[in-house]
Amino acid sequence: MSIWAKKSTKEELNRIFQESETMMKHLDMEVVEITDKSLSMKMPVDGRTKQPDGILHGGATAALAESIGSIASYLTLEGQKTMVGIDLNVSHLKAVHAGSITGTATPIRLGSTIQVWEIRVVNDAKELIAFSRFTVMVLNKPLQQK
Repeated sequence: MSIWAKKSTKEELNRIFQESETMMKHLDMEVVEITDKSLSMKMPVDGRTKQPDGILHGGATAALAESIGSIASYLTLEGQKTMVGIDLNVSHLKAVHAGSITGTATPIRLGSTIQVWEIRVVNDAKELIAFSRFTVMVLNKPLQQK
């Protein structure tokens, strides 16, 4: 049974990212898989995402984790509901120098007001490089854009 209330393909999501001015576009994040209970995104490890000493910046990993969790959370919501992130925790476990990283979000709790997501981030060799917990608050009305 799928957790997704909004049906979307990875191609549709990636098109939206490329047509908007967002961090996901700037860091070349892309959705690579949507299963019944998870969403995965990939991001390159390059000059945009590295520290001056040549390893992946922890903030870039956090940006990937929050992006995956936000998209996954939004896709579970019915009607006009939306969500906002309220807590992000990332444990960095292994340095990455090149290639790409892939994060996969799976829900820990999908409540009516609070959702908690686990995001596991791996390198190209499928080694766990970071573990994240992302908490969101579900809102019963759309956010006002300014």
